[in-house]
Amino acid sequence: MNKILVFFAFLIACLTTVTTQAQSPVTVTAKALLVNDSSYTIKANIEIKEGWHVYGTNPDGLNAPELNSKIETAKFQNKAIFSTKPTEEKDILFTKAFVFNKPFELTQNIIIGGFQPDSLQLLIVLNVAKADSFLSLEIPLSVALANGKKVAGFQILLPAGATEAPSDACGAATATTDSSSSPWELLLLGFLGGLIALITPCVFPMIPVTVSFFTKRSKTRKQGIKNGLLYGVSIFLIYVLASLPFHIVGNVQPEIFNSISTNPWLNIIFFIIFIFFSISFFGFFEISLPSGIANKADSKSGLGSLAGIFFMAITLAIVSFSCTGPILGTLLVGSLQGGAWALTYGMAGFGLALALPFSLFAIFPQWLQSLPKSGGWLDTVKKVLAFLELALAFKFLSNADLVQHWGLLKREVFLGIWAIISIALALYLIGKLLLPHDVKGEKISSGRKMGAVLAFAFGIILIVGMAPKNTYLLKFLSGFPPPTHYSLFTNTSEQAGLHANVVNDYEKALQLSKQENKPILIDFTGWACVNCRKMEENVWTDPAVMGFIQNNFILVSLYVDDKALLPVDKRFTYTTKTGDKKEITSVGDLWATFQAENFNQSSQPLYVVMSPDQKLLSNPVGYTPNATEYLNWLQCSVSKAK
Repeated sequence: MNKILVFFAFLIACLTTVTTQAQSPVTVTAKALLVNDSSYTIKANIEIKEGWHVYGTNPDGLNAPELNSKIETAKFQNKAIFSTKPTEEKDILFTKAFVFNKPFELTQNIIIGGFQPDSLQLLIVLNVAKADSFLSLEIPLSVALANGKKVAGFQILLPAGATEAPSDACGAATATTDSSSSPWELLLLGFLGGLIALITPCVFPMIPVTVSFFTKRSKTRKQGIKNGLLYGVSIFLIYVLASLPFHIVGNVQPEIFNSISTNPWLNIIFFIIFIFFSISFFGFFEISLPSGIANKADSKSGLGSLAGIFFMAITLAIVSFSCTGPILGTLLVGSLQGGAWALTYGMAGFGLALALPFSLFAIFPQWLQSLPKSGGWLDTVKKVLAFLELALAFKFLSNADLVQHWGLLKREVFLGIWAIISIALALYLIGKLLLPHDVKGEKISSGRKMGAVLAFAFGIILIVGMAPKNTYLLKFLSGFPPPTHYSLFTNTSEQAGLHANVVNDYEKALQLSKQENKPILIDFTGWACVNCRKMEENVWTDPAVMGFIQNNFILVSLYVDDKALLPVDKRFTYTTKTGDKKEITSVGDLWATFQAENFNQSSQPLYVVMSPDQKLLSNPVGYTPNATEYLNWLQCSVSKAK
């Protein structure tokens, strides 16, 4: 029972975590006492507000206060020592617990290897409670180090006026970035996803059943049409409303969608989820929401009111989740970089595709006679989708691998996995690979045979395209496999971005720019950026574009999602133009902030041309798939430097 209480207490804590001392029921002050050149004793004094108590170590899993360092070169040498022992007292949440209810001091020794900053950033983690209120606190601390040196940091903000383009500047005044797909394109993509969902075993059989329900239960044909239209509108609204929480999240931090889409651990979670989805689609088990939710929605459905029809639509969304869930998941993660509105447009298209047949067949019930009968072909569609979900899962694993530089899924390994999946799909379609519910010796339709030929051909193209000399064969896939320079055949320390003079080093690019008197072409890019790869592999490889860049620019590729940590002596706290504090600890932190602060953009790709004296020569541009248009912008930008 106590373990259950601990679980719920921590669950509540996750929702009510306090991270600033102003909000905290405890006040912590700390100092670092020098022991020798690299060793310090950290002393933290903890004041507790009246009525609150701090938990010590308890057998139910609660930990005593502990210190954590924000830099990996700082190592604690012993467990925390407390000036007083916690006392055992009655506790509403845990019956009895060891707690501190009076001020106490925490002492712990630490050794700092290598560079010592002038101040060490720490976190003290505590669990506190008052009556039935429980909080898990992470309070940041900063202690001065006697032997520390001040970190100068990188000058993120460019000189005043540097980012003001000339009045006759080339390019649009507002750059088109990675989220450049128009609402109509996003709506169409979502609509296509909805069409795919329609022909799955969970949705397709529902069409004639639901429409027949409307036509038979309605007193007049007019009422049947009205109810069918209301049902369709309800389906549409349900999927649109599902995107609303992302608008709330998006308003918290403008860059959040880009951060989510490139976060390696979230990409690994997506990888696991999509593997789970694919296994379900293969037929090994069914994914479904709890039956209680479906039963509650179903109990409120009916034709008696608008609310009843709306609950009928909710019931459809719930019972069809085992088939629509993976498709919606793909839509969700595919929309992350585009932001909340991109997701809303996609969800609107998805809901529209699902709603249309129910409304149309309610208006024209005689069309039901022309619908193909449910059968084995629905199971085939579902299993084909399983292979596609499996392939997509490895895209997310590849994103994590790229930003962390693990080297697990080099381009050839990734293409090899996709080739195996494609050939396995071909074997399934011709009946050589049997999955759950398949029957050995089943007659193979001509459609399946044609699909097998296409899948096998695709697998062969992937295998042939692995060779460096054959990369042109896979241009149509640009952005999905890892970039060509992330290869088993090239040294990973070689320059990324095809022709980049400099990678992730603006200062070096600026130095070269002054030496050679050439403007800088800044390529704000990302390891997990699909449109960045399309530009590199389809536009930059155009001979005219390639030659012009090499002859006229110092090209620097700045990877905003690079999770490699900066050296300790290069990490610093930056104050943004809005007054917010931001910790710059990784390469990606540095260049994402550099881009946002100077060019008011947070999506990639973004191309910026600066003069050797750091003056903007043209308006920045984003994803420009037309090589001629991109070359014209480059040429115009160079002309402004003369």
